[in-house]
Amino acid sequence: MTGLRWVQTAAVVLAIGLWVACGDYYRPVANPIIPNPPNPAFPHVIVVISGNGANNPGSGTTIDVSGDIAISAATLGLQPVHAALVSSATKVYAANRAENTVSAFSPSSPTPVITISLPAGSAPSFVASTEATNVYVANSASNTVAVISMAGNVLINTIAVGVQPVAMAELPNGQKLYVANQGSGSGNGSVSSINTIDQTLNPPIQAQSPATGNAVWVSPVWVASRSDGQTLFVLDSGAGTVSAIDTFTDAIVGSATVGVGADFLLYDPILNRVYVTNPTTSKVIALDASTNALTPLPSYAVANPVSVAALPDGSRVYVATATVSGAGAAQTVSSSVTVLNAQDMSLKTTVPLTSVNVRCATRTWSELFMASAADSSRVYVGNCDAGNTAILRTSNDTLLTSVAAPLSAQTPPNGGTPLPQNPVFVLAGP
Repeated sequence: MTGLRWVQTAAVVLAIGLWVACGDYYRPVANPIIPNPPNPAFPHVIVVISGNGANNPGSGTTIDVSGDIAISAATLGLQPVHAALVSSATKVYAANRAENTVSAFSPSSPTPVITISLPAGSAPSFVASTEATNVYVANSASNTVAVISMAGNVLINTIAVGVQPVAMAELPNGQKLYVANQGSGSGNGSVSSINTIDQTLNPPIQAQSPATGNAVWVSPVWVASRSDGQTLFVLDSGAGTVSAIDTFTDAIVGSATVGVGADFLLYDPILNRVYVTNPTTSKVIALDASTNALTPLPSYAVANPVSVAALPDGSRVYVATATVSGAGAAQTVSSSVTVLNAQDMSLKTTVPLTSVNVRCATRTWSELFMASAADSSRVYVGNCDAGNTAILRTSNDTLLTSVAAPLSAQTPPNGGTPLPQNPVFVLAGP
């Protein structure tokens, strides 16, 4: 009987449990958590500055890295030559050399474009800024640096520097601006140091020539700050040197020989190197920038190097080259990109670009300016003569496509469809 009672009791308990479970008992409900939608803005951006002759407005074209297409084009001033991407890549300031103005616009929208006037005869040639307050413009014809307030987009000051300023670099902390003054003849170049806090000129930076021992700059053409802001690198084309300047004392603390005629310098913050192109000696020179000794690393011999880009992942270095042949109306320029392994500067491959009629008069870095995407997926080559920007896919180092510049307003000599504008500078956003 005892066993039967236990069975009966268990059956009653089970029945009560089932009755309770079928009543108004709370059951947790699994609601899906909807994540924040992705930012509709493109993750990486490239801005290409293009000229349109001396009498027609140029343009600023924004390329979406993920889509390999141009998504907007802003109308700039006459003969834009250089630009800076500032304020967390939300603003572009472009120097319009032929009309003494600066154009300010957003890379994500072609309008509005704000025009900032500079004094007559300025001939602006370079723009730089690492701060959120002001942007600086090198005026190559008036030997000054213009200071533009980003808050009001107005000119607030001009600072006298050396003869023909052509390049600038502001320290990462925004407290000093350095200016490479090319000069107009042998031995009258200089490097200016500006205190950006009160916009005053610091004492002159004295040069020391390794060859002669004379305290003279010949023709500085490029400056770049090391990522820690403690050292500035100056390329003197006429002296054939790269100098390391202590930014605390503004004294030269090291130098390396790169050959007379070297005319382009790139600082690679990932590998802490300086790359220099020398078309005169047909070399790309690499220097160890981690110390002021600027110890030479393996260089690479390549004909007619124009500019350099380094991948942010530190794996490869890309060198744009251009070879001109023929004469007169039949003169052509053939361009290509040499891909080097960054570890030892050995050749990985060569990517041919175009062979076209010569359209651009200058044979400098503006002929084939390069930039790499922040995600290392693409390298962009602004081809002045071809009127397009070549896009290289870095996964296999091949030419993926080309994005044509906006059409020129100039009528071709023989009529027909206008040619594209001439890309002269490429900016890579974060």
